[in-house]
Amino acid sequence: MDWCPLGVNSGAEASSPPMIPIRDDTPRYSTPYVTYFLIVLNVLVFLFEISLDPRSRNLLMFEFGFIPARVGQVWGGGAPGAELAVLPIFTSMFLHGSWLHLIGNMWVLWIFGDNIEDYVGHFKYIVFYLVGGLAAALTHALLNWGSRIPSVGASGAIAAVMGAYLILYPRARVLTIVPLIVFFTFWWLPSWIVLGYWFVLQFLSGAATAVATTSQTTGGVAFWAHVGGFVAGIVMIKVFPARPRRLRYSAY
Repeated sequence: MDWCPLGVNSGAEASSPPMIPIRDDTPRYSTPYVTYFLIVLNVLVFLFEISLDPRSRNLLMFEFGFIPARVGQVWGGGAPGAELAVLPIFTSMFLHGSWLHLIGNMWVLWIFGDNIEDYVGHFKYIVFYLVGGLAAALTHALLNWGSRIPSVGASGAIAAVMGAYLILYPRARVLTIVPLIVFFTFWWLPSWIVLGYWFVLQFLSGAATAVATTSQTTGGVAFWAHVGGFVAGIVMIKVFPARPRRLRYSAY
């Protein structure tokens, strides 16, 4: 879904200054191969995107981006196949609208993804990531049912990773850039403050857009996708057990 870093959005729905995470202090006990793979895959897809001419790139977004209205068409029997709505849910997770969009998403995935992969294991982490993105897309669709604007970006799935991190490591410290009026500083903050601030901002921004309009007709940040992904991550991490190998490592 359309990405916004911690506290930043593309419109006027929220005016809070950004809190940008730099790194965390939570140790991991395995190499996060899946996280590395997801980052590389997203970068390669974006390089392919920018190699296209503007018209072809626009067609790519509409073909493989997630469009909520297609869900309604399939649900009502007005589309030839469910793949028109289902496949773009997953392909949209690997498309991005700009370098800033891509870098912001991959940076947050780099910080928090390795610990979730370490906790659940490589294969279950892939499932976790994709289901989180699915939950984010469906939440966005439910609250923007008639929208024909394609949503792209990995932030719905990454929001699920963030939600899981909040539950597993609420007291982990996150080095964060915190703006203070006309200058900024670096603070080590508990993850529950950094991630909780981000979630509240997404929820309030989503509520503000819902009051302002009943359907999304222009581009912007898919706030409800972030909310849906985050909540899905909180729920899923309670279902996904820790991998046994990690428990053995932690015993030493």
